[in-house]
Amino acid sequence: MRKISFSSGFVSGNAVMALLLAVCFVFASCASVSKPKSKVKSDIDYSRSDMWVYMGDGEKKADCFYVCPTVYIAMGRDMNMPVNDPTVKPSFIGAANAQKGVYSDDCSMYVPYYRQASIEVYDLDPKESERYFDTAYSDVENAFLYYMKNLNHGRPLILAGFSQGSDMCIRLLKDHGNDPLVKKVLVACYAVGWRVTDEDVSKYPHLKTAQGENDTGVIIVYDCEAEDVTRSLVVPEGTKTRSINPLNWKTDTTPADKSLNKGTMMNDGTVKAGLTGCYIDPARGTLKVPDVEKSDYQPGPSCFAEGEYHIYDVNFFYQNLKENVRVRLKAFKA
Repeated sequence: MRKISFSSGFVSGNAVMALLLAVCFVFASCASVSKPKSKVKSDIDYSRSDMWVYMGDGEKKADCFYVCPTVYIAMGRDMNMPVNDPTVKPSFIGAANAQKGVYSDDCSMYVPYYRQASIEVYDLDPKESERYFDTAYSDVENAFLYYMKNLNHGRPLILAGFSQGSDMCIRLLKDHGNDPLVKKVLVACYAVGWRVTDEDVSKYPHLKTAQGENDTGVIIVYDCEAEDVTRSLVVPEGTKTRSINPLNWKTDTTPADKSLNKGTMMNDGTVKAGLTGCYIDPARGTLKVPDVEKSDYQPGPSCFAEGEYHIYDVNFFYQNLKENVRVRLKAFKA
């Protein structure tokens, strides 16, 4: 698999697949964060700093709670990543470093270790795989509730992830996005590389997908693919996801020319403007990327087919995402 560089670190393709309010308000509102709703109980003690890749200092104007993407390959071991195994941590750390540059200029980073589901889980039948994702979510939820109660202190919050991490973020919002304290501080959720369907929003009306460049309390979601792709791991055939175009910040099918692309993170770590434009597919809701050759952007793990540009979702529009974080933080009013 080709290697991918990022401004905040270097990882291989395998790793890619990481306003203070009054004190009285914080103490009064802690009870407004609902109890864990996961089917599985997490026993990780997130008061321990070694259970965090980054346990921020709160010195910046906002926080980012970031959930890493899938980097764990079980290879006959447990199908959930053992967080105390030192041999699996480097890839996890690399994934966090790879994408934190989108958020870290303006946010203190909080990145928990969690028992993420291995890449092999995506090849399982959904009925079998769900227990592994439930285990992963139990840790993410545990870490998030610890963070909200003990570390946030009323600062504006960017919730972010990629791939499995974005799936975990959306699960968090389904369970806790309507909690008063979370609603009070949530600037936006960057759930890049996943899906949000009309059915999701119908079941969880408090989920709001972004409609423009500077709305807040919303989910920024999309997943990239070639123009001829009709099914993918993230958006199966027959499924339609909501999306927003990260170049023109529209939710319709208006094409965004590559001249709007302020910077793709290239293999050598440089940022190249104008690599590709994109548009939202009217049938699938996915983000079509027309200006690159499929052979140059191989999909990586076997669960992805040629033309599924999933592992490049952040890379392609890196600089636009980074600038948008600042735009939404500026627009946010607690």
